[in-house]
Amino acid sequence: MDGAQALPGARFVDPAVLARIGNIDLVAKIIVDGFINGMHRAPFFGASVDFAEHRGYVPGDDVRRIDWRVFARTDRFYVKEYEADTNANFSVLLDVSKSMGFGSRGITKLEYASILTGCLTNLAHRQRDRVGLVTFDDDIVEHVPPSAKHMDTVLHVLDRIQPRKAGRLDVPLRKLAEHFARRGILVVISDFYEEPEAVVEAITPLRFRGNDVMVFHLLDPAEVDFTYTDAMSFEDLETGVQMPIVPEALRKEYRAMVQAHIEALRKRFSETRIDYAFFDTSKPLDYALFSFLTMRERMMRTR
Repeated sequence: MDGAQALPGARFVDPAVLARIGNIDLVAKIIVDGFINGMHRAPFFGASVDFAEHRGYVPGDDVRRIDWRVFARTDRFYVKEYEADTNANFSVLLDVSKSMGFGSRGITKLEYASILTGCLTNLAHRQRDRVGLVTFDDDIVEHVPPSAKHMDTVLHVLDRIQPRKAGRLDVPLRKLAEHFARRGILVVISDFYEEPEAVVEAITPLRFRGNDVMVFHLLDPAEVDFTYTDAMSFEDLETGVQMPIVPEALRKEYRAMVQAHIEALRKRFSETRIDYAFFDTSKPLDYALFSFLTMRERMMRTR
């Protein structure tokens, strides 16, 4: 679904313009405020007092929340849980490898991903979820555990990240799969410069502990369309190896390979019940947020 049709009141701003503001906290608030105001209905925000489900009584529970009608039918104690009791741990796993530093239109992939992360955590924080952040390249770089008090810490980390090393998914994500033992919501943001099978194998274990996992695949428009015209040397963003290329001779084959890579990831993640969304960095961030909330609403219905 097109984001502009889904959110008729939302303001779509060029990400490169937003990146020049420089303050991720301010930019996230601008985007999120405009995004929320543009929505007709937002069941994702704020603590609800609507009934959610019953669960078994355990010592220490407030006896005023016991459902006595259920007790009369079952002779067992159950307490009512409400939506406000189901606030989640929400963490973004952000790729900060060297290839994420590429940008052809005034904003790099990492700048776009940082703003997007600020928006996502801002949304989750407003819903009173506990927010956290992990940055990684070929290993874990920084780890902010999910907490109701960590929004400022997340923004501080986002403000100072720099792409320095080549990336590798399997090592950091294997460690994180062992760490995220408590059920929560995980969003992985990367350009996924690896073979589709390797990407899926690295991310799938994050689901083994019951986590809901979403994947945001970011590429620069130049990486998708390969609109270069002059023969030149192109540098591998991870290894630094340079290769002379005549773009016109390779453009059609290159575009087909990129699309095949995207479709392979989409298919494999669908098979493993992991939500996948692809964006190029010219796409307004409102669209990315709408995709996230659509995924999350679906997860909330199926829990």
